[in-house]
Amino acid sequence: MSTSEQHRERPGTEPRPEPSAPVAPDRADGTARPGTARPGAAGAPATSPVGRLAATVERLRSEVRAAQAEAEGRALIELAKGILVERLGCGPAQAARQLAELTEQAGVTPLEFAVEVINQAARDRVAEVTDAFLSAAAGAPERDTAAVRLRAAESGLLAAHDTQAVADSLLEHALRPLGAVAVAVWAAGADGSLTLAGSAGFSPAEATRWRYVPPEVATVARRGLTERTGQWFASLADTGLPTVGRHPHPEGGRVAVPAGTGGRIHGVLEIAWPGPLEPQPPQVVRQVEALAELCAHTLETYTPRPETGQEPRVLPDAAELMDLADGLHDPALVLVPHIDASGQLADFRIQHVNNRFLDPAGRPRAVVSGALLLEAYPMAAGRSELFQRVERVYATGESFRAHRMRLTALVDQVPLSAVADISISRHGSSVLLIWRIEDEAARLASLLQHAQRLGRIGGFEENLLTGEITWNDQLFHLYGKSPSSSPVPLEELPAHAHQDDAVPLGRFLRTVLHRRRPASAAFRLQRPDGVTRHIRVVAEPVLDADGRLFVVRGAYQDISAQHWTEVALAATRDQLAHTEQQATERNRLTLQLQHAIMPPAQAPLQVPGLEIAVRYRPAETEQLVGGDWYDAVVLPSGLVLLCVGDVAGHGIEAATSMVVLRNALRGLAVTGAGPGQLLSWLNIVAHHLTGAVTATAVCALYDPGRRTLRWARAGHLPPVLVRGTDAAPLPLVRGMLLGAVPEAVYEEAELDFAPEDTLLMYTDGLIERRDRSVEESLTHLLTTARSAPKTLDQQLDRLLTYSRSDTDDDTCIVGIRVA
Repeated sequence: MSTSEQHRERPGTEPRPEPSAPVAPDRADGTARPGTARPGAAGAPATSPVGRLAATVERLRSEVRAAQAEAEGRALIELAKGILVERLGCGPAQAARQLAELTEQAGVTPLEFAVEVINQAARDRVAEVTDAFLSAAAGAPERDTAAVRLRAAESGLLAAHDTQAVADSLLEHALRPLGAVAVAVWAAGADGSLTLAGSAGFSPAEATRWRYVPPEVATVARRGLTERTGQWFASLADTGLPTVGRHPHPEGGRVAVPAGTGGRIHGVLEIAWPGPLEPQPPQVVRQVEALAELCAHTLETYTPRPETGQEPRVLPDAAELMDLADGLHDPALVLVPHIDASGQLADFRIQHVNNRFLDPAGRPRAVVSGALLLEAYPMAAGRSELFQRVERVYATGESFRAHRMRLTALVDQVPLSAVADISISRHGSSVLLIWRIEDEAARLASLLQHAQRLGRIGGFEENLLTGEITWNDQLFHLYGKSPSSSPVPLEELPAHAHQDDAVPLGRFLRTVLHRRRPASAAFRLQRPDGVTRHIRVVAEPVLDADGRLFVVRGAYQDISAQHWTEVALAATRDQLAHTEQQATERNRLTLQLQHAIMPPAQAPLQVPGLEIAVRYRPAETEQLVGGDWYDAVVLPSGLVLLCVGDVAGHGIEAATSMVVLRNALRGLAVTGAGPGQLLSWLNIVAHHLTGAVTATAVCALYDPGRRTLRWARAGHLPPVLVRGTDAAPLPLVRGMLLGAVPEAVYEEAELDFAPEDTLLMYTDGLIERRDRSVEESLTHLLTTARSAPKTLDQQLDRLLTYSRSDTDDDTCIVGIRVA
């Protein structure tokens, strides 16, 4: 009696009937369903000899079931003890006592508590499903059954020696409590086929009939394989799809869930119910998915075996190998083992012959394909030992390769002695045989033909004594002539060329025909169809024994593509040189304009009680000439205008915009307006009068009499105040960048200076880095500014020297120090 035909009660509990069938009818194979008692054959009473024999059989059967359940329960309890040993750092005996005490405190059976310990330690998919049952189950018995049932199923799967035992364990432990009556485990092949790897609950005849499903055949299992999310059918009658076990339960529910691990689908788990299947709660769906994942671990190592006494089918690995063989350039055979009635390897069947294969006897590929290897090539087992080589490769998996192997009389009645390169390798349960008969002359001719075609080369030979001219097909194609037309003699070549090429062709003909030396020439061939091709001709004379010229051999090559490529490259080089010259001139003019407006060194302003210094560092790369600017000027009112700014972009446009903004600010400052009003007017200039440029700026007015500074900013970094050994940026005031909107208002702030105070105004070229934030670079600037040298000029030079900027941008600095 198989495992699938048994019912195992939970240790420590009374047997109870199945949830879906309290009084179960007999199975299709004649055995009694679990939970029923049969008095004996033909209903014999219990007191009769037959009845007593039946009772004895039933008692022994119950004892076997109990022993099996106890053994599986012991395995889970021992695993829980091992977990306690590792977690508590104790010995096995102490772990057993601890488990017993905890079991008694929890008021559950040892098996139930052991499963709880395993779930807490594993936290795997089984534990996740168990938690779902624990949170959703209404009663304690069902809660305990869910945990024990899943762990018992997992234990059975791990102990199973093949997929058939896996199917039995799944049905017995986990699926019957859900009301299921049968289960099928399908293995998916690389070609899309399905193989019934194991089943339980179906009759043997039904399992044999469904052992293999070819690719593209629509079944319930294939729906589960292609949909990948699992298919739950309330009734098979609604699907219209064929499947295993359809006839015993035509109205039964069916579930097909893909079995996969690590993102790879290895097969399908299909479960059958005897009646319509109601919508299942999420806990049941997750339980079925967890069981499918357990099946996937077994299907990873599943390999279909050839059936004894039956014609071999296309195995999954053979189908994959057939695709590989079709992509090879060499002839190839795909062989599958042929097993005889005694289960021994008798031969190999030629499962597939690729399009490159040429039979040594000249037979069509359809004759060879499908035949046994020894039938198609009976002498393969003779002196050539080809069959023995294939047999050894299949047995050991060690590949075999031989160069120039002599194959004598492979085919009966066909005297054959050929030399071939042989390669034999095993792939799964199939063998790939690459068999190439060597024909050196044909191979070289084929290579030459391909080389001439790819190189657009046409060859010729001209006999000067007989006037016979031989051209190949490629040369006729180059000339635009049909193969049936007459070839062109070498002396008539100038008549078919452009008139401007007459001189080089005349020199070429004199060298070959009169001086009898090899020569080459390039010319333009005028074809009859009006097309002009650029051709290179190469020829060499052939002399007889007396030193007389009698044959000229050579070749023509179409070099039109090369010619036009060279012309395009020359034009591109000229255009590039012109563009580079324009860019260089443009950058030179931009740099001259910038230096004329803001020279790198400028004479200091003379203001009583105030020291003023400025620095300008151009970009190191001329192509990055930017729009940074500064200004320091004494106004008619006696106030000192101080400003720095940065126009967005580089090149002549940025430089000219900088000149406009700088001069506009100087003119506006004469009005006596404050820095906020000046920036508002400058914003109108940037937005309307300079092509909508954008820029940032800081504008300040210093009053020497009061030692005060009024300043405003337009999106620019605030100035830095150095007072004693402390350096910090001024508090931010509101103000957006110039040119962004038609009108803007800028906030002002006022600063009172103390003696020896220093104020630094700068552009972002001083601190900007590609790999660091502005905050980090500003911190470094403040650290450098704190250690102030004796003079202001020395301090600005020190800032430029220790600047961490790496963007090659312009840099402007304006510094003032109060006496």
